[in-house]
Amino acid sequence: MTSPPDTFQPRLLPAGEAVLVELADLPQTLALLASLQAEPIVGVQEIVPGARTLLLTLDEQQLSREALADALAGRSLTLRPTEDGARVEIPVHYDGEDLAEVAALLKITPDEVVRRHTGSDWFVAFTGFAPGFAYLSGGDELLRTLPRRSAPRTRIPPGAVAAAGGFSGVYPKASPGGWQLLGQTLTPMWDLQRDPPALLQPGQRVRFVDAGPRVATAANDVSDASAVDAAPPARVDASAVEIRHPGLQALLQDLGRPGQAGQGVSASGAMDRGSLKHANRLVGNDDAQACIEVVLGGFELISHADITVAVTGADGPLTLIDPNGRAHAVDRGTPLALSAGDCLRIGAPIAGVRSYVALRGGVDIAPVLGSRSYDSLADVGPAPLKAGDRLTLRPARTGAAVGHPQASPARWPQPGDEVILDLRLGPRTDWFTAEALTTLTSQPWTVTPQSNRVGLRLHGEAPLSRSITAELPSEGTSLGALQVPANGQPVLFLADHPLTGGYPVVACVAPWHLDLAGQLPGGTRLRFQVVSGFEPRVVDMNQESRPCP
Repeated sequence: MTSPPDTFQPRLLPAGEAVLVELADLPQTLALLASLQAEPIVGVQEIVPGARTLLLTLDEQQLSREALADALAGRSLTLRPTEDGARVEIPVHYDGEDLAEVAALLKITPDEVVRRHTGSDWFVAFTGFAPGFAYLSGGDELLRTLPRRSAPRTRIPPGAVAAAGGFSGVYPKASPGGWQLLGQTLTPMWDLQRDPPALLQPGQRVRFVDAGPRVATAANDVSDASAVDAAPPARVDASAVEIRHPGLQALLQDLGRPGQAGQGVSASGAMDRGSLKHANRLVGNDDAQACIEVVLGGFELISHADITVAVTGADGPLTLIDPNGRAHAVDRGTPLALSAGDCLRIGAPIAGVRSYVALRGGVDIAPVLGSRSYDSLADVGPAPLKAGDRLTLRPARTGAAVGHPQASPARWPQPGDEVILDLRLGPRTDWFTAEALTTLTSQPWTVTPQSNRVGLRLHGEAPLSRSITAELPSEGTSLGALQVPANGQPVLFLADHPLTGGYPVVACVAPWHLDLAGQLPGGTRLRFQVVSGFEPRVVDMNQESRPCP
């Protein structure tokens, strides 16, 4: 990599509750990352490195954007020599789907592609996209010219070894992706039984080794490494609750696992944090206890002991069925005492999407990376609940009192309703045409059925057009980011969004509307209104630089 042009000036770009620091190249990015790790800035909660950016999540009570700019001013962007990190060797079967196409694109033979990929060390620059996924810089100069595929695949197998956009990497689990596939390794990149779970850590060197043709045996089949990520729910004789029907989806969720970006793991957590906290307070739990997040009803649990529960979130029927089969309608937003044999049924919501079931004392299950939340994209955390699962409860806090009945503080939308969400422009607003910005706020957007915990896929009559059509180097993405892929139809990133992405983010939903976004059913019509403009800020830094390895 070469030194940055003298005319480039680092910028701070608004990114929701975060700030995207835009730099000239990877060496400057790694230099500033090292500086922030050596001399942290109070109020910077998390850092997600990208190819030429750092996404800084801020505690706005401690650190304003103006104060951040002042704290960054004068920081050196010189990448200082460091002691070489440990080398990790990764054996690869070079039989990838794109190997022949890559060879033709580079005008060399497939054997020469393999020789170049294995001929020098790669360096772990940063992590992201998925748990255990490392962006590897360096390597052969010719391979660094490989572009992404014009059409990404919907599923890349776990262990796939790929290259694109100046980087190489290994997909830890089955996932979509647009990189060029060169081969496959049997070495797991992510394993929760390992400490740390991610095999590759920033600063390490990686050498790929040609493992020759693969032997077609069942023992050599690559299994999805995510199979070790999800811890099963507790199943013991002393359980207090049994899941009779999980409905469409029933997950354990708490306030998430922030601080794991270095492992490539996003915070995840409840889609509607306000409703989760409300449910916990009703049964005397602290706000952070895990609840059962139920999607679209059809859920039933049976109590095997005297317990206290509360249901909040979506609006819809809630029924208590006693051991004799007598059914009684009960209220949401109030503590409910269940006796052994009672069944609680959550019907299909008439408004909203997600209900939250709090159990007094909280679920007694081991946290995964500090949280009892299930991340549906990363497949990390306690597994989705299914019929027959039994949960034990922890003792209630000493002196913890149940709360007073309280209706939901919000009216959730129904399919076909029109909802207004506030937007903060940035970080890549200037990649879009003036016409696109007008379209963003002037036309309605419909929430499509393809939406999930990763994000809401939206559809509008007119797509958003870009003024900059170049490929965007991978960079961090915020909760609430409105990412715009090539088709111009935005995706609103929610709790289980990837840490990094390669499409520009035109704006971010304001934090006070994120819970509402998590309760939007398919068919909802959205309108956006801008409450914060796009105001990039130039920061004066010492821009001496040196090539990265």
